[in-house]
Amino acid sequence: MDSTRIAPAACAGARTGERRVHAVVLPPGRRLFEALAAALDGTGPAICPLSPDLPAPALRTLLDALAPHAVHTADGVRARPGGVPAAADTAVLIATSGSTGTPKIVELSAAALRHSAAATLARIGARPGDRWLCCLPTSHIAGVQVLVRSLVAGTEPVILPRFDTTAFDAALASGRPPHTALVPTQLRRLVDAGTDLAKVGAIVLGGAPASPALLAQARERGARIHTTYGMSETCGGCVYDGVPLDGVRAKVGADGRIRLTGPVLFTGYRLRGDLTAAARDGDWYLTPDLGALEPDGRLRVRGRADDVINTGGEKVVAGEVAALLSRHPSVRDVVVVGRPDAEWGERVTAVVVPAGAPPTLDDLRAFVRAAMPAYAAPRELQLVEAIPLLSSGKPDRQALRRPVP
Repeated sequence: MDSTRIAPAACAGARTGERRVHAVVLPPGRRLFEALAAALDGTGPAICPLSPDLPAPALRTLLDALAPHAVHTADGVRARPGGVPAAADTAVLIATSGSTGTPKIVELSAAALRHSAAATLARIGARPGDRWLCCLPTSHIAGVQVLVRSLVAGTEPVILPRFDTTAFDAALASGRPPHTALVPTQLRRLVDAGTDLAKVGAIVLGGAPASPALLAQARERGARIHTTYGMSETCGGCVYDGVPLDGVRAKVGADGRIRLTGPVLFTGYRLRGDLTAAARDGDWYLTPDLGALEPDGRLRVRGRADDVINTGGEKVVAGEVAALLSRHPSVRDVVVVGRPDAEWGERVTAVVVPAGAPPTLDDLRAFVRAAMPAYAAPRELQLVEAIPLLSSGKPDRQALRRPVP
């Protein structure tokens, strides 16, 4: 018998209504998929997928925070003393640091995960028997949800242990075009490699904003893209193309922060009731993002609240400046951050991957000043070959905020 599939009674904790927790330190593949299936149908313990590539000290830190009953690796399942049960309805736990570096472990119920998956299948117009291609890390919610969508659809996923354009193309060679989930960096690589994106079903694109130029290029190649907004706390993307999934509601509070509610919300942060309470506004999840509702009711994400740059007493939403700069013809990719400045407190810094001839700082300042207040224009330009990313595909903002020597 597979060691990840144990009798339901054995999945309970020491008391009724609780469930054992396993840390699953496995690469994307069959064994992880089976552990996830067992977690969702209740025949196995709740699982927290962790990357086997984590350095040993980082893995120890996460295991200490998780307090699992056992650790499942390629060598088997090893009991770990001091395990703390999860709630009976918890199926998956996701360790996330977002883009701030502070680790939290998000508890997700099977019902929330299934609702998110079913609502996604309905939104993209998936048909019975449609396959999914997983090429995102399965230690993050985006990768896990590709597998959950396969389970809900009743199909076997195609799992790439690591993203590679050649392997991606090979996965498209046979059968009905699979749906997939990507981050913008992966989409850019596929466009650059000449992948026939018409051979892909729907592309669920998230993790970071995509430039209008990239979206246009991909769609010219036949891509059917749904831009998404969400996070681990909402079982991944819960707003598609600005419109919440069925059952999900979004609003913007007086403080400008986006609030989300519905059946996709997380149960809480593992063993951190204080963090859970701080993230709730009644039945609403208080996201770390600023947003606005367009006249047609669509949600527009302005940027992270903690990415607001205070420069000379003026507040600049970094995400809005980056969204504008992404439309400049000489900008291929861009992130805007605040860096320490002795005079201004923080200076608006544009970190840019050029498209062809690199732009100058004066070019970008003039471009921003034509549409935004002068104080929003960047005071520093750093040209790079690629934006540094976290393993989730999000920009590594902590690294980007460090001054260049």
